[in-house]
Amino acid sequence: ASHGLFTWGGTARESYHNTLRVLDAIGRYVTRRVSARGASIFGGARVTTRSDAPGLVRAVLPALRGRMGGPIAHFEGRPEVLRFVNSARAQALAQQGTSCPDHFVRTKVRPLFVEWDPASGDETALLKATLDGLASYRLDYAAYYEAHRHPDSPPMRSGDPTVVLIPGVGMLTFGRSKPEARITGEFYVNAIHVMEGATCLGDDGASDVPGVVDNYVALPPDEAFNIEYWSLEEAKLRRLPPEKELSRKIALVVGASPGIGRAICRRLAADGAHVVAADINLQMAEAAADTARAAAGKEVAIAVETDATDRASVKAALDRVVAHFGGVDILVYVAAVFYPPAENGRIPDDQWRKTLEVNLTGAMIVADEAGRVMAEQGTPASIVFISSANAVVAKRGSWAYDVGKAALNHLTREMAIEFAPKVRVNAVAPASVVEGSVQFPRERVISSLEKYGVPFNASDTTEELRNRLADYYAQRSLLKRRVAPEDVAEAVFLVASGRLGATTGQIIPVDAGLVEAFLR
Repeated sequence: ASHGLFTWGGTARESYHNTLRVLDAIGRYVTRRVSARGASIFGGARVTTRSDAPGLVRAVLPALRGRMGGPIAHFEGRPEVLRFVNSARAQALAQQGTSCPDHFVRTKVRPLFVEWDPASGDETALLKATLDGLASYRLDYAAYYEAHRHPDSPPMRSGDPTVVLIPGVGMLTFGRSKPEARITGEFYVNAIHVMEGATCLGDDGASDVPGVVDNYVALPPDEAFNIEYWSLEEAKLRRLPPEKELSRKIALVVGASPGIGRAICRRLAADGAHVVAADINLQMAEAAADTARAAAGKEVAIAVETDATDRASVKAALDRVVAHFGGVDILVYVAAVFYPPAENGRIPDDQWRKTLEVNLTGAMIVADEAGRVMAEQGTPASIVFISSANAVVAKRGSWAYDVGKAALNHLTREMAIEFAPKVRVNAVAPASVVEGSVQFPRERVISSLEKYGVPFNASDTTEELRNRLADYYAQRSLLKRRVAPEDVAEAVFLVASGRLGATTGQIIPVDAGLVEAFLR
């Protein structure tokens, strides 16, 4: 008993096909029994799914993720999950634990079942119930470990759950990465199907047999422990690839356009971050997300359309980030506009306002809203603004852009004070990054070449003109080299990661050495 299915045949092939035939017959039989049980499965529905379930997930995830040390989250709300978590016997069945040893490393011996009333509870009640449940789960897991450990057992692993069941809402699962969190959810969905089949193969109702709930029997705790902490399972964990520097970090890059924004997405993803590429142009955001996926895998990045100057749009984008990955650990604000001056050296008032709105006000709105999520998490986080050498160099023809970047530098200092001690706020100030940038259209390039007295031919292609300007910028620097998007992305990585963990309120130049932009 409890060893599975044995089949045989005259040949290995015949035995294999007998296995498939028997399994298929069993599956059809169980499916018929499940269908016959209908809505009364698991004792029938005790609660109904909340219409505001997505909002409740958003309310709970950052704080829960923060208390658990920052894993990546996955939400599952498919019908079979909701039918289970909303049912009368869900808590008792979940408490039994899982029946399949292969699940233990991912799902642990049992999930956290959140005890709250979906009929009357609000976001505050759910958050309290979830965090209280987390505290109890940790105590129970430690007691389980101490009760069943052996002298040669491996040290206790994290006492946090990887599966959280919330009546009226759905299931949250956690892992080191999005694929791991999603697969953990798939494993528990399989566990639900096992419980579903077991309950439908027995009589509907409670059982008098100890250790049996609705005809479902899980492994006894001592056997479960011996498998969970089995030396071979421990060896599997030790063989996992080492985590990268930004593993489990969620980075939101706003202004994920070609050039700097795209390079930042690629750089952060390459070192383990999960990346959200956000832009007012969804196609550009998708292209940036694709570069991150190419660097680290298809599930590590998503694209979001957002208008940084509209607080409601920013909130909606952050809600999606939280729902998909669980929170925000790194914010990089790249979004900016530049309008070339007219012949009189000025820009119209509407372009002045638009420049400040995107380059400064948008940065404030996005950082303010992301800062709220970071505060809910309560874990170390980082905000990086992309400023400019223009912020400290006085010159002609770019009042709006230069003033906006100068104000952004001071916003960096103000927010560093405001968001301390958990959130560091810094800025990276590049100069003249022409490569790949959408901020250097032909008319701006020509205007700049004329301003600097760089000779050119009107018949030159736009790329030729851009190269002339990039070469001019390089030759005026101390290092006589161009500043590439990758140079800026590398600086962002250093500031956003723990490598500069003692740095906040600072402006980091990436300008190849512009003497006039030296910070004094």
